[in-house]
Amino acid sequence: MTLTSAPMSLGDSGGKDYSRMLGADALMDALRRNGVNTIFGYPGGAILPIYDAVYKAEEEGWLKHILVRHEQGGAHAADGFARATGRVGVCFGTSGPGATNLVTGIATAQMDSVPLVVITGQVPRPAIGTDAFQETDIFGITLPIVKHSWVVRDPSEIASVVSQAFLIASSGRPGPVLIDIPKDVGQELFEYVPVEPGTIIPAGFQVPSLPDESSIKEALELIEKAEKPLLYVGGGAVSAGAHNVLAAIANRHQLPVTTTLMGKGSFDERDPLSVGMLGMHGTAYANFAVTECDLLIAVGARFDDRVTGKLDTFAAKAKVIHFEIDPAEINKNRYADVAVLGDVRRNLEQLLAISKKKKIKPITSKWLHQIDIWKTNYPLTKPPKEGAIFPQEVLLEVRDLAPNAFITTDVGQHQMWAAQYLRNGPRQWISSAGLGTMGFGVPAALGVQIALPKEQVICIAGDASILMNIQELGTISQYRLNTKIIIINNHWQGMVRQWQESFYEERYSATDMTKGEPDFMSLAKSFGIGGVLIRDRKELREKLLNAFNEEGPMLIDVHVRRNENCYPMVPPGKSNAQMVGLPSNKDILMKNNKKCQKCDIEQLNSDYQFCPVCGESIK
Repeated sequence: MTLTSAPMSLGDSGGKDYSRMLGADALMDALRRNGVNTIFGYPGGAILPIYDAVYKAEEEGWLKHILVRHEQGGAHAADGFARATGRVGVCFGTSGPGATNLVTGIATAQMDSVPLVVITGQVPRPAIGTDAFQETDIFGITLPIVKHSWVVRDPSEIASVVSQAFLIASSGRPGPVLIDIPKDVGQELFEYVPVEPGTIIPAGFQVPSLPDESSIKEALELIEKAEKPLLYVGGGAVSAGAHNVLAAIANRHQLPVTTTLMGKGSFDERDPLSVGMLGMHGTAYANFAVTECDLLIAVGARFDDRVTGKLDTFAAKAKVIHFEIDPAEINKNRYADVAVLGDVRRNLEQLLAISKKKKIKPITSKWLHQIDIWKTNYPLTKPPKEGAIFPQEVLLEVRDLAPNAFITTDVGQHQMWAAQYLRNGPRQWISSAGLGTMGFGVPAALGVQIALPKEQVICIAGDASILMNIQELGTISQYRLNTKIIIINNHWQGMVRQWQESFYEERYSATDMTKGEPDFMSLAKSFGIGGVLIRDRKELREKLLNAFNEEGPMLIDVHVRRNENCYPMVPPGKSNAQMVGLPSNKDILMKNNKKCQKCDIEQLNSDYQFCPVCGESIK
């Protein structure tokens, strides 16, 4: 990479002599200058010179290193730290298996656009390419899953590389970057010249586009004319901190709002304009709304397959406005009639400013009434309080008892129930969406708790997924974090079992977790963590409340109904209107005198413009 730079001064030296310095010490100084005060990591041979510098930094008092129990846990913890704060997360791993153990965490961050700086140790420069002990080409391995990466072969490059790394990770569409440092680079003395953040700009680096007033005005005209508009909000709105302006626009123009799994928290789901999450396990009313809308306003969203279902049926009647910072996403999956490139928040603020200069008369009242009918006819399930505990009940209790908690999740049915039932503020919903990484929840929760020690942090886990990174209970115990972990325990790999039931004629291959499942209470005790077992509905609320009020970490094992499925669900290859698991379709629809030509339903409610059973338009 070609660099452009201004002349450097020593800047704030903190009273130190920078004339001669070890590469590892230079790295730590560069990290400090970029605002780093927390690092998640695990030591090893090739990274030992850097860990010696970590020791010095901790002695000086400006750095806190969090010892995770596995490098993947370190990457997810840095990820949780970044999502909760908006700051760049930093993690360390050694060469070879240490580096490869980071790969899943890097890919998770890349798919969800999370800013990480990942630093790996490497074998000494003379040994590179010789198949030396614990040598891997982590630079090559991670090329498809990072925004940028470096192998530092000269210690004099460290300061500039670190400065660039933080700029690239946090600018534009955020993402992970990797810096690989050979062991002898960290051990080499050299003439150190500090580099202040932002003073070196990588060649080809592009600042996000400034607001384009013409495209914004065009977007506003479409919004004013739309009778059935829908705001479709993704993780880009969270990254941009656009929640306040988003709410202002939605309320001013009376626009219903649906969010993706990544977009949760960007809009208050208690607001009457909210229709919750859309997509495969979205609310019925969100999926009906996106099928029937005449204008789809995508904000920081990427039209991924779990949202769109059958792509050519997704918002098929709608024009599309796409607010997006990444040009690569424009027209990638869906053509945009109006593309508004650049920082999402700044562009929305410009749209709002232009809107406020005009008299606005929203024409969406009939549309909002239609959505209210769908909300009434197809609410999220309120399970009966009989028999074994329903998993949905657990989430409803969490929503009631901990309304302001930061929530992390693992991946599976429990993740989808949490997304459906919990209501989160900005940056308070932290879940692996794009990669769907089992084992994400616990290390992400510890990262959030380290970042925000005074906040309530709750991890929603499954009994299968928690075992993927269960060792991080050791980290939570060591640092006495006040994190609460709730296991929605159905003794299955729940989502895989649901698919086997629905699409594989109930052939349950390798999904029953009963045999070999640990006694989670004994496991918690072995880590020095408090444990609570809940089997009876009568004790659910009280035990949850007591656990939340208990100081220190708690593992809460809630045994729920084994075969409960997560609905609604859009089957693969179907349109969003063709959900399964909806309550009593025929009883709700057979009221008036509209007919669907494809279904066996003779009469459909006159409030419907399409058939919620097959998705066909009603004439």
